[in-house]
Amino acid sequence: MEIKKIHQEFSVCQVEDYSLVNLDSEYSFIGKTDEEKSLVCITSEIPSNVIQRDDGWKALRIQGVLEFSLIGILSKIAAILADNNISIFAVSTYNTDYFLIKKENYEKAIKTLENADYKIIP
Repeated sequence: MEIKKIHQEFSVCQVEDYSLVNLDSEYSFIGKTDEEKSLVCITSEIPSNVIQRDDGWKALRIQGVLEFSLIGILSKIAAILADNNISIFAVSTYNTDYFLIKKENYEKAIKTLENADYKIIP
């Protein structure tokens, strides 16, 4: 399985609303519940109406389109990284999964995945 490096830095945020979110950005993940409005975005594009934010994330993408019938792809990656004391923040789209890793663990995560026979695409 191939995993692609995403070269931007990301932030995980809570926002007042989505009116200032750059929806034309290359990467923007939003999630809304009855309790909050969340945003994962490129750090340089954080909107001014942010309530809380956590900076210092790098991202990886599972390459290709993942069929909904596939089981355990993200959980296997999460387990491999967890076994090496690396936590992730996962985001799924219609096509695939992304997982964010704190910058200080990013290179360790890359090496760990390579050692588990994942192909990392620069």
